[in-house]
Amino acid sequence: MTENNPLGKYYRQPQIYISLPSKGRYYPPEVFTPTETGEIPVLPMTAKDEMAFKTPDAMMNGQATVDVIRSCVPNFKDPWKMTNYDTDTVLLAIRIATYGETMDINYTVPVSNESKTTTLNIPSLLESLKNVEILDEATTSTGFRFKIEPLTYEKLTRIQIAQFEQQKIYTNVADSGLPESEKAVRFADSYKKINAVNFSLLVESIKEITTPDGVTVTDRKQIADFIDNCDARTTADIEKKLSELRVQCQIKPVKIKATDEEIKKGVPASYEVPVSFDNSNFFG
Repeated sequence: MTENNPLGKYYRQPQIYISLPSKGRYYPPEVFTPTETGEIPVLPMTAKDEMAFKTPDAMMNGQATVDVIRSCVPNFKDPWKMTNYDTDTVLLAIRIATYGETMDINYTVPVSNESKTTTLNIPSLLESLKNVEILDEATTSTGFRFKIEPLTYEKLTRIQIAQFEQQKIYTNVADSGLPESEKAVRFADSYKKINAVNFSLLVESIKEITTPDGVTVTDRKQIADFIDNCDARTTADIEKKLSELRVQCQIKPVKIKATDEEIKKGVPASYEVPVSFDNSNFFG
């Protein structure tokens, strides 16, 4: 209908083109449409998109983010299947397309606990992610080599919701007037559920494991049985390596230099501030 609408020429247009850190290699055709150049267009948010991002329930269950990505990055046909490698890049690109190349973030100065604001140059953040060489495997100190299965936005959301719900239950029980014995039972139950979520996250992150003697296992149940029965040192080693692989394409913390006055108060000469996306800084 656009060609028949005299207002059609004023519809939003792509404001930026980006390369995904993953280069799209984890996506089947039904999830993502690649381009010949490797760069994909990003459109600014509409008013409807902004309202979706400001709806608490939709933000909590991930639907708002998925709808906005589908609207602004049409090459993603199923954003639920977007890997964690591409999330920061896509969100930053939408922020640039909608509000421009800078973004303010609030932070707390260490030691003095003073609240301050700094302005980020978003294109430089994107550039830092553009040429990241993604590593898919690692070897533990105990000789196990494993390949990682990138976490999709769908899996991450499901895990985050479960963790949030269990934390809420924990808080409610702590603040309740229940007898201590009953609290202990409920705390133990909540702890087990959180452990189950973390275990699921660990297993779903592993695509295959090769043993020190060269045997490769890809069966998900066998991997789960191994994680459930190997020694704590091996599990901790795998978790550490997985954590390192997962954050390969996340925005690195911003380095801040303290003022002379702050240094006199005991603030370190330089310190790092994490970059996070929330309603306070994502919207212009």
